[in-house]
Amino acid sequence: MKLGINLGYWGAGMDADNLAVAREADRLGYSVCWAAEAYGSDAPTVLSWVAAQTERIDVGSAIFQIPARTPAMTAMTAATLDSLSGGRFRLGLGVSGPQVSEGWYGVKFDKPLARTREYVEIVRKAMSRERLSYEGEHWTLPLPGGPGKALKLTVHPEREHIPLYIAAIGPKNLRQTGEIADGALLIFPSAEHLEETAISHLRAGREKAGLTMEGFDVCPTVPLALGEDKDVSALADTFRPYTALYVGGMGSRKQNFYNQLARRMGYEKEATEIQDKYLAGDKDGAAAAIPEKLIDSTTLLGSVDRIADGMRRYAEAGVTTLTLAPAGFTLDERVAALRAGTEALERAGLA
Repeated sequence: MKLGINLGYWGAGMDADNLAVAREADRLGYSVCWAAEAYGSDAPTVLSWVAAQTERIDVGSAIFQIPARTPAMTAMTAATLDSLSGGRFRLGLGVSGPQVSEGWYGVKFDKPLARTREYVEIVRKAMSRERLSYEGEHWTLPLPGGPGKALKLTVHPEREHIPLYIAAIGPKNLRQTGEIADGALLIFPSAEHLEETAISHLRAGREKAGLTMEGFDVCPTVPLALGEDKDVSALADTFRPYTALYVGGMGSRKQNFYNQLARRMGYEKEATEIQDKYLAGDKDGAAAAIPEKLIDSTTLLGSVDRIADGMRRYAEAGVTTLTLAPAGFTLDERVAALRAGTEALERAGLA
């Protein structure tokens, strides 16, 4: 199992620290450094900045939002980043959510699976440097009856095949991701529940495409907090606002994919309470309603040995790249957590 690092969103006041964390991850031999976007910093700019100041680590988008760019623009960006980084770019895509898609980008959040499939087909075709023509439900290239012509990407990516990942949570999206992508970006992964909540659906998609799980990258992001085992409850408490935001307030009441995931892991009653309180403005109450087990099972907390045990469980569940989000109030604390990740991987016998 390989390790990755997730820098999250840029512009939150820790930008210099984030670059230092990325460079330390590069030095330690981490496999990939991911950056995210929502409605603040954009991922391509961050990734180009990180790639310019690292040497070996891959840089990946987790995610480029599908409503933010045309598929051809995404292909251009991916090819450019791959070329500039010397073949170190990984393309992660996702549909975002209804609030951001419709509120920020003005793109209707409808038929997300069909849109994703067409988007991936166009991106792959463009990156292969074929002349780009496509007829689908959501995109038609070139536009009919006008001056448009089928064009070919002029930039040569460093590699013939840029790895393509999709951020997936729901069963249908996971099955399609297994069918059409090279990897899956997961969030709130519980090793105990990973088979039924993710792996089985990914496997079904691979089988539909006549493929196996061999070579497919299962890549969840897992927060990590280093400390003593006796302080695990306190460490878990630091992630209550983060978990409450996603389970309680991300998306809408009817379309909160993270809330639905918590329900599939057996927290139906708790997920309802968390969402009710969060949407009513009681964020503290929502955070307090989160079971400690939910946080502990979707994070890595405690000593290096305890973290190593958690890593073994993820590897046994089918994770191939474990992306860490190291917690800490200072750069030194985040770097220490990053180093603990490599030490734990070695102690787990997974390096």
